[in-house]
Amino acid sequence: MSDVFLHASPAERMALIETRLSAALAPIESIAVRDDSAQHAGHAGASAGGHYHVTIVAAAFAGKARVARHRMVYDALAEAMQRGIHALAITALTPEEAAAQPR
Repeated sequence: MSDVFLHASPAERMALIETRLSAALAPIESIAVRDDSAQHAGHAGASAGGHYHVTIVAAAFAGKARVARHRMVYDALAEAMQRGIHALAITALTPEEAAAQPR
């Protein structure tokens, strides 16, 4: 994924993140990927890759602590984290947690 990710457009990068997470953490109830790179233009390290925010709802997170959930996401995106993602904000919820949140 790394070379493909490096040469992808911003929209293609978000689609690749979504595809990789959907495959690794299936079944996924919902996933949203947002590119926040423009908000970080010019800061140290910004040229090393993009800034993204992922909100993902998956049963795979059940019984897992926040750190373990984040590790699952990082593991699924390992290649891109090394070559194309500079920063990743993660909101990882179970379906039950997502349903309990105010709309």
